[in-house]
Amino acid sequence: MKSLILFIILLCLWLLMSGHYTNLIIGLGIVSCAFCTYLANRAKLIDEEGLPLFFFPRLLNYLFWLFKEIIISNFNTAKVIISGNVEPEIFTVKASQHTDVAKVTYANSITLTPGTVTTKIKNNILEVHALNSDFGDDVRSNEMDKKVKLLEGER
Repeated sequence: MKSLILFIILLCLWLLMSGHYTNLIIGLGIVSCAFCTYLANRAKLIDEEGLPLFFFPRLLNYLFWLFKEIIISNFNTAKVIISGNVEPEIFTVKASQHTDVAKVTYANSITLTPGTVTTKIKNNILEVHALNSDFGDDVRSNEMDKKVKLLEGER
């Protein structure tokens, strides 16, 4: 069943990005997506981590929130750099997620937000570098941790 879902997702992305809908292009897309699905199946990549279906129902809401945070953080980062108020700090935060996919999503979300970078993940502890303490306080507020926890499916 997961192989079929992966095939459908790949084919939809192929069609969406190609923009050409001739029989040849659609046929090549079907063959390519089937081959990729076959390879993923042979490599045993289609599991909860390789195809995290539990994320999809809540993903759009999270992405809108994350994009908003990235835009706000871009402006704040520019202000910090222009003002010269750069006082880097490294600190740790605890990730409350249960799955590896959710922990990595949390770490990547921190890194995607300008002014912060996740430098290490060990067990449930993330090491984060922040441009100054304001960015560190944003991460330590655990708002993003809670959002990723909701994305994972827990309240």
